Amino acid sequence: MNTPIKVLAVDDSALMRSLLTAIVDAQPDMQMVATAPDPYVARELIKRHNPDVLTLDVEMPRMDGLNFLEKLMRLRPMPVLMVSSLTERGSQVTLQAMELGAVDFVAKPKVNIRDGLDRCAPEIADKLRAAARSRPTARRGAVTPPRLSVPTMSSEKLLVVGSSTGGTEALRHFLAPMPGNAPAILITQHMPAGFTASFAKRLDSLCALKVKEAEHGERVLPGHAYIAPGGEQHMKLARSGANYTIALEASAPVNRHRPSVDVLFHSAAQNAGANAVGILLTGMGADGADGMVAMRAAGAITIAQDEATCVVYGMPAEAVARGGACHELPLDAIGEKALAVIAETNSAVRI
Repeated sequence: MNTPIKVLAVDDSALMRSLLTAIVDAQPDMQMVATAPDPYVARELIKRHNPDVLTLDVEMPRMDGLNFLEKLMRLRPMPVLMVSSLTERGSQVTLQAMELGAVDFVAKPKVNIRDGLDRCAPEIADKLRAAARSRPTARRGAVTPPRLSVPTMSSEKLLVVGSSTGGTEALRHFLAPMPGNAPAILITQHMPAGFTASFAKRLDSLCALKVKEAEHGERVLPGHAYIAPGGEQHMKLARSGANYTIALEASAPVNRHRPSVDVLFHSAAQNAGANAVGILLTGMGADGADGMVAMRAAGAITIAQDEATCVVYGMPAEAVARGGACHELPLDAIGEKALAVIAETNSAVRI
């Protein structure tokens, strides 16, 4: 019999500790070994129980979650799942936690916490499993890699990107070196409602590209990166005459996700074909794998992040296994390869 995943919850709310314990202990493959009301108690419990994964509240008395996370990742790196409030400050702090090395986060319901957590119990369990399998690392550093370059090209060229667990940081490392004249980039990152606007704003402050949350009907332009709004709608690549546009639709979840990477990739296969480059980054599950197969069949070059640099090698692994990936590359090499592919196809068109 496999050893259960050992979970330790750190939260100043006794109700949250009780609810998280009930969710964890209801899973056949995991166990809540201890709970702590603050980081000082947690420090001793970590030494005693050696948990596989930690859930950590963002805002706590005595020492806040960020300070504790920074110390933890520096002295004893381990998988951490943040428990975040659905506020603007909560989303900003959560993104800082991802930069410090947290694997993922779950959003704490604003009202009726008990029912809200019960509804997302499967998601919490899945994220704990993914975190337990992840490669925890301290912050890689805020140094921006050298800016890439790309020749002026047709607005027909674009990149479509999918990511999940570990994706917030992977996207930061992917987008930061992109030049201001890069082809348009459409991104689906699995993220709940209320977080993508802050995420886009944070990336925009770090990038030469204009990074924004996508809006229905807007024209897709070079030099821009569009992030699918979290939790409520799928994002598709559409056409209006000679132009690409963005279509947002509140249809049913796909692969249990909304927004779904598969939805974006299938729309790119249909409306961009060989003019698109498909990129699948770190994440649990299989969302995006079938869409990447469709993109490759439509003539697109496709790139999956390799196992060594993924926080969770799930989505890219599925794409590789199904024959959807033309290339499998380390995270730091993906942007350069994507722009090189675009430049090559652009030269071929000019000739």
